[in-house]
Amino acid sequence: MRYQLPSQSPSISAAICIFIAALIHLALGFAIEFSVDEAHYALYAQHLAWSYFDHPPLVGWIQWPLVALTSSEGVIRLIPESLWIISCYLIYHVTLELHHFIQGRNTGYLTSALPSASNCGLFAVLAVIAAPLPNILAIGLLPDSLLSLFSLGLMLMALRWLRQDQFSLMDWVLTGLLLGLAGLSKYTGIFTTFALLLVFLSTPKKPWIASLGFWLAAVIAIFCITPVLYWNWINDWISFKYQIAHGSGSTWAWRRVAAFLGIQIASFGPLLLLGGCLFLKNCFHGAKLSLISLLSFFLIPFAIFTILSGGGGLPHWTSPAWFCLAPFAGIGLAKAWSMHHRILIRLFLSMQILLCLLGFGLVLAGGLSSASIKSNPIADLYGWKMAGQKAAQLAKTNKIDSIVVQNWTLASRAAWYASPTPVLVLDQRQDQFDLWFGQLPPGASALLISWSGMSFATPTGNKPGFETCKSLDSIEIMRFGQKLSKFDFSLCTNWQNIALPE
Repeated sequence: MRYQLPSQSPSISAAICIFIAALIHLALGFAIEFSVDEAHYALYAQHLAWSYFDHPPLVGWIQWPLVALTSSEGVIRLIPESLWIISCYLIYHVTLELHHFIQGRNTGYLTSALPSASNCGLFAVLAVIAAPLPNILAIGLLPDSLLSLFSLGLMLMALRWLRQDQFSLMDWVLTGLLLGLAGLSKYTGIFTTFALLLVFLSTPKKPWIASLGFWLAAVIAIFCITPVLYWNWINDWISFKYQIAHGSGSTWAWRRVAAFLGIQIASFGPLLLLGGCLFLKNCFHGAKLSLISLLSFFLIPFAIFTILSGGGGLPHWTSPAWFCLAPFAGIGLAKAWSMHHRILIRLFLSMQILLCLLGFGLVLAGGLSSASIKSNPIADLYGWKMAGQKAAQLAKTNKIDSIVVQNWTLASRAAWYASPTPVLVLDQRQDQFDLWFGQLPPGASALLISWSGMSFATPTGNKPGFETCKSLDSIEIMRFGQKLSKFDFSLCTNWQNIALPE
């Protein structure tokens, strides 16, 4: 007898789980300040442009209406939360479509033993809700939040193509729009395009090559990304040059690959990986070429980022890939559950949910008490609003036009919370802040913000450097009696610059 999950309806259970997780996200979103990336992309919305130095523009465009109305972090974070909820809905829906596709292409024991589509969808949603890093994406908007949603949309269109073996004109138009929006979200959206192309190529007949709809979709996708191409053309293709250098990283090493894979499992949890393996073991029968092409929505970006991780990489880069693995994982987990193989599923699910709740608690508490401020990564989420407002006040009092920091990761929060005072970065690396605020002219004075979590030597006595820096004030950031960090403010005069290297 097939085991049923204890619920009136798996779809209702999935909706309840999403709702509870969303409430937790919203509570946390209104309680903490912007992270470095959140502030950076909110500044995109303050400085609307066709594109930007490090990413395409959609992450800024989508925030513009709310940023124009408010500076409340919680309100602005309604955008990533909405994207996360829609992505969870798409995961559920894609899982149902994948289930129907497998049933339609297989006969015999597999079809009769396959769990219900709704149970598979519930497990897929649970696997994502229990994954630590996607919960962070639900609170803080990143380009990956957008790309994950559009990748799932394209995967849904790929399943529709495989089930129908044809597209209507409107299907082609929607596919073109999704491809264009993926390109406007992040440059790595090209990996999703490769996966979709593999799905088209996996079918025996390929009449789509000569169809009007296919070429219309291609034109729509290219038209959508013309702002990015135009902006880069008039800016000497600096964004593409930066991404190539950023993706290649530093000297390649196997230890970085091993560390990347370990961080991936910790960031997304073993449940998704277990579900994917169970799918390959128990459900990977018939229509193998089509299923492999659908799995390429995960395999292509994950393999590329794993290879590149030998030179360096960030864990959230693979988020769209893991979201696209979730439907396969949901079917694999539901299949194992129906076969009464539940110990690992219960263990991983409980462990990941506990880890997420522990993480939320640590963030609200300000991290663990430590003798060393630098050993507390949570400290980075508190104090920047107070520091930015203090810096703007000191700059106005001392009749200073600019605020300066010594690294771009310090500039984003300073620029957001001290707005409209311009914030300049003193390092020799070209970045988006050079495009927004330019460089400090020789002989200029500025207000320097120093943060204890990222210490630098006082920029005096060398070129480039100031002639003198005089301490003006400092503030300590406390939370529940724990000292998180310290901000120092200095008045620096007579900037002596040298030409930037070519």
